[in-house]
Amino acid sequence: MSSRPELKVDDEHGFIRYFKSLPTVHEDTVRIFDRGDWYTAHGEDATFIAKTVYKTTSVIRQLGRGDKSGLASVTMTVTVFRQFLREALFKLSKRVEIYQSLGGRMNWKVVKQASPGNLQDVEEELGGQFEAAPMILAVKVMSKAAEARSVGVCFADASVRELGVSEFLDNDLYSNFESLLIQLGVRECLIQVDRGEKEKDPDLAKLRQIIDNCGVAISERPASDFGIKDIEQDLARLLKDEKAATLMPQTDLNLAMGSAAALIKYLGVLHDPSNFGQYQLYQHDLAQFMKLDAAALKALNLMPGPRDGSKTMSLYGLLNHCKTPLGSRLLSQWLKQPLMCKEDIEKRQQLVEAFVNDTELRQVMQEEHLRSIPDLYRLAKRFQRKRANLEDVVRAYQVIIRLPGLLGTLEGVMDETYRDPLDEAYTIKLRELCDGFAKLQEMVETTVDLDALDRHEYVIKPEFDDSLRIIRKKLDRTKREIDEEFDKAARDLGQEKDKKIFLENHKVHGYCLRLTRTEAGCIRNKSAYQECQTLKNGVYFTTRNLQSLRREFDQQSQNYNRTQASLVNEVVGVAASYCPVMEKLAAVIAHLDVIVSFAHCSVHAPTTYVRPKMHDQGEGQTILREARHPCLEMQDDVQFITNDVELTRDRSSFLIITGPNMGGKSTYIRQIGVIALMAQIGCFVPCTEAELTIFDSILARVGASDSQLKGVSTFMAEMLETANILKSATASSLIIIDELGRGTSTYDGFGLAWAISEHIVREIGCFAMFATHFHELTALADQFPQVKNLHVTAHISKSEGGEQDAKREVTLLYKVEDGICDQSFGIHVAELVRFPEKVVRMAKHKADELEDFTTKHQDVGLKYSKSDVEEGSTMLKDILVRWKNEVDTGAMSKQEMVQKMRELVMADDKLLANPFFQSIKTL
Repeated sequence: MSSRPELKVDDEHGFIRYFKSLPTVHEDTVRIFDRGDWYTAHGEDATFIAKTVYKTTSVIRQLGRGDKSGLASVTMTVTVFRQFLREALFKLSKRVEIYQSLGGRMNWKVVKQASPGNLQDVEEELGGQFEAAPMILAVKVMSKAAEARSVGVCFADASVRELGVSEFLDNDLYSNFESLLIQLGVRECLIQVDRGEKEKDPDLAKLRQIIDNCGVAISERPASDFGIKDIEQDLARLLKDEKAATLMPQTDLNLAMGSAAALIKYLGVLHDPSNFGQYQLYQHDLAQFMKLDAAALKALNLMPGPRDGSKTMSLYGLLNHCKTPLGSRLLSQWLKQPLMCKEDIEKRQQLVEAFVNDTELRQVMQEEHLRSIPDLYRLAKRFQRKRANLEDVVRAYQVIIRLPGLLGTLEGVMDETYRDPLDEAYTIKLRELCDGFAKLQEMVETTVDLDALDRHEYVIKPEFDDSLRIIRKKLDRTKREIDEEFDKAARDLGQEKDKKIFLENHKVHGYCLRLTRTEAGCIRNKSAYQECQTLKNGVYFTTRNLQSLRREFDQQSQNYNRTQASLVNEVVGVAASYCPVMEKLAAVIAHLDVIVSFAHCSVHAPTTYVRPKMHDQGEGQTILREARHPCLEMQDDVQFITNDVELTRDRSSFLIITGPNMGGKSTYIRQIGVIALMAQIGCFVPCTEAELTIFDSILARVGASDSQLKGVSTFMAEMLETANILKSATASSLIIIDELGRGTSTYDGFGLAWAISEHIVREIGCFAMFATHFHELTALADQFPQVKNLHVTAHISKSEGGEQDAKREVTLLYKVEDGICDQSFGIHVAELVRFPEKVVRMAKHKADELEDFTTKHQDVGLKYSKSDVEEGSTMLKDILVRWKNEVDTGAMSKQEMVQKMRELVMADDKLLANPFFQSIKTL
């Protein structure tokens, strides 16, 4: 951190007064001041940055003097600022305001604003490398009845000029809204907050909790932003087809249109005239994709978590062998939007199969073609926002000239089975796009000096304009004279060119000479040479003649750039008109990249994945042979034990899995969910054979990791998730429950687990898996033929020694078999993690006592009535009181006390005849 800029502000007290006069902003907003080559933050923001980026408050400096008038401040280099920006927007869901001084004293203005869902202003600083599209959504809700809610949303990815709207009915737990947040991968959500009603509105609290559970940043907006008075004319200005705003059915969706008004205002798209007539409006249908909730997202490990050590710990990390940012973003979207249409799934599978079976096709596509394609969406965005330059035109050109090679590779596929699917998905589209780009390619080759690219220069060809040709001749002549000066210096100093002495075009000093540090002594005490700067890589120096030539060269370069400026603008303007074609190409490339990535994973897995056979929704069975968890089998030192899965409607639609802790129950039920999701995104699956029905949702209840931090008890979180399952599930859903009812008393927990299971079997009738330690739950199989008991196996052997010291050796086999597990292994787990031996012995002793007690008592209820218990208890209490009074003197020995108790009991015939007392006496 030694390179941190020094804190220097011209008018410290003036700035402190200005900063303290700024209006308060939302608590999640951080203000940054751009000071040219460095940045500052002040007050609470300085403390936040010190702790977040620098991990120490020692970097904080005070502006002004004295505690009261001073202002805590932190400085950042450009690199540190960019690091902070990524952290703040992607991980901490903060908003950032960047101020710039526009001349004059304290004339600071907000020039850039960014939030997790709106990165437009800071795309350059972030380098465009987003794991997923920055999706932002606005929501408006209206309560219809006790249970029903009407929800209207509008959403956008600010990097693509599209607005999506949707309006739907929801339950009081907002299950559909949660699915939508997951499907779209929303990063930021705008909600309507009426002043004064914020604390009272229970619906708003529920909405906040769901948005928060999904890891989405919340932005509160006033009710006035959601008004629909001007929405029609706003859409008429933004949409490509002006009539669309009045003709489209979306405009009847009042809640969604209110959300659209808020989103348009928040993004400020009407302030940028380049947006006019460029947007498209479409309606999003929730039912076209499988529904996933936040719990399923965690249970299936879809996206990388903050603590994931290895890339393959999440499904996204495992499947992401994409070579372009376009592909990585589309993969993230596909994982949250598994398909529901069998035909669409099979189309993707067919394409994956083409690349799985043709190794050369797959490798050439990855290594030669896809690897060299830049982020075309980001490139198109630069053109749309009028920020593009000649270098961007060249980057677009370099993609265009590679397209024929990519096309040729696809056209070279000989296998007739895959020719048609590949043609439909890629070849025909790419051929049309190639033709569409022909004129742009011709223009670039005519106007841009492609030979200058080797020198990293982006200039118009001198032959293209007479004025340019004259300046270019002068530039070339000056450059020759600079080279001659270089030769002369090398000879004079006796240094070998390009080994000890170098000619460089330095960004500060222009053309100058550099000597390695070991040879730098040769210019000391020589007046002909003037030192410019000493750095790690050597000493920069120049001569009077070289300085003069350098000034001449710089002047001519500026002259060249001025002369070519109008031509460059013309070329960039023509290239900008190709944005729609560029975006179409981006979509085709992204699709191809993800499909090839699926094929790569399928082939390079420890055991090759297979293509699953798909059944229509609600039809067929799910049978997996030798199924594996795709992420777990990739972890180091894991020898994965495969298991079969059979889910059939009449015989095994509800699986109850019992068995020891750490025996593989969780892995077994989760891997079924992961495989179902992989199949519905069109990927091959980790089995030797697979057939699956199409599920409309995967609903999971598998643990409440951080709920306590949010003030929700583990049991409460468990009940909320389970309530969501019971309200959302249909006969076509897949339910995964890993333990239930552990956060309350054993009896309450078991009662809930039984009632929930019975409801799923009787009322919902979908495929479900329930891993549990309540062995009593297995009795469900006796009542319902569709319930099947499974257990994970363990091998138990006793070590040698006396009966008392015999130690159970438990070996977990991770194999799932039919039937019930008849014992628990909690104490064995305690032994595995090296509990103190004394504690383990005491645990075993107590467990044995309880087991003995319960087995002796399990039939007792049949021997006596409730009145026997009450009567027997009263008489026993009287005996104990009388005994206590007689032995309280302290004069009796222990034996005499026991004898006295016997006498009192034996003297009471009525007590001896009581059935309840008789059962106790036998213990």
